[in-house]
Amino acid sequence: MNVRRLLAGLALVCVVTMGATMMIQDNLLYFPETATQASMVTDRLAAWPSPQAFRGLVAEPRGSPRGTAIVFHGNAGHAGHREFYARTLTRLGLRVILAEYPGYGPREGALGEHSLVADARQTIELAHRQFGGPLLLIGESLGAGVAAAAVAGQRAAVSGLLLITPWDRLASVAAHHYPFLPVKLLLRDHYDSVANLATIDCPIVVAVADDDNIVAARFGRALHESLAAPKLLKTVRGAGHNDWFDRVDEAWWQEVIGFLLNGARRK
Repeated sequence: MNVRRLLAGLALVCVVTMGATMMIQDNLLYFPETATQASMVTDRLAAWPSPQAFRGLVAEPRGSPRGTAIVFHGNAGHAGHREFYARTLTRLGLRVILAEYPGYGPREGALGEHSLVADARQTIELAHRQFGGPLLLIGESLGAGVAAAAVAGQRAAVSGLLLITPWDRLASVAAHHYPFLPVKLLLRDHYDSVANLATIDCPIVVAVADDDNIVAARFGRALHESLAAPKLLKTVRGAGHNDWFDRVDEAWWQEVIGFLLNGARRK
């Protein structure tokens, strides 16, 4: 009888824990920061595609653009915090769109994989319709999962992908951090980049941070291994999840962007 009660008690604890985990998933994965559009727009960054239909920020290079890069940022903050991408990539001749997610910055909308990926596909479609190609997608951390999922619905529009500190599957990262939970059963959002990129043949660069303790480098390497060519793996030595940008230089960016643009031209 005592054993039965013990097992019943453990089962109840498991059910409550699993239920609570499912309820708070959004709070574990998404850390949006709200902001006004006026606070995000600067002399370098303009509202895109317009203040009335805000989907992000755009920065133009000097002279004719070599192409357009859409940046899908990580899970915290908002697009205005990623101006460093605009500073770097406009110097390389790219137009840069810092895409904003539903529920982040000034945008309304639901959090979650379905909402973010559907919105990202609309952003890609609009950018391609407005600017043409070549069109590159850059995704960092969560943004790499969003970009990998979104490209499947916009294959013809996208010329190449740069995935920074990515995972192979969100379940892999969750199981690493919560080994005591049946995460594959609990996860509502999956961001399975291996499956999403299985049939994608445009050039893909995977960049991992060697000392990443949030999305361990092995998950990014597993994603790279799963990809068909053309692909390039870049390891940022001594870098963690949030300081990798400070450990790469302009030559690094030139190599990465050159690989993507040259590969797109060869297609």
